Amino acid sequence: MAAGLPEVAEGVRHGNRTWFVAGQAFAWERPFSKADLRRFGGETPPDGPILAVRVEDLVEKEAVLAAHPGAFFTIPHFDGYSAVLIQLRRVPAKALREAITDGWLACAPPGLTRQYLSR
Repeated sequence: MAAGLPEVAEGVRHGNRTWFVAGQAFAWERPFSKADLRRFGGETPPDGPILAVRVEDLVEKEAVLAAHPGAFFTIPHFDGYSAVLIQLRRVPAKALREAITDGWLACAPPGLTRQYLSR
């Protein structure tokens, strides 16, 4: 889905597959670090592949988390950062597509976003 958006480059950052637009990461694979797992304590962390996706701002982050509580979540490492985590095994395809597109829109240059939205 990410690679289908305009001017996207796929690469690796911090050892994980990452999708960029205009040099900015807007989606990336995000396995849990040992520190992340410790923060879960006795709680079972979400399983399966996890994708991190940028959002416009912290207000948008809260709205996205509230709209999709079954598949979208955050962890303390992301406090104050405009991105959400998505449990890929639990997210409906439409919600995933919207999140990736919104992440791309949050990072793409204004001219490119205008061009994309006007089509």
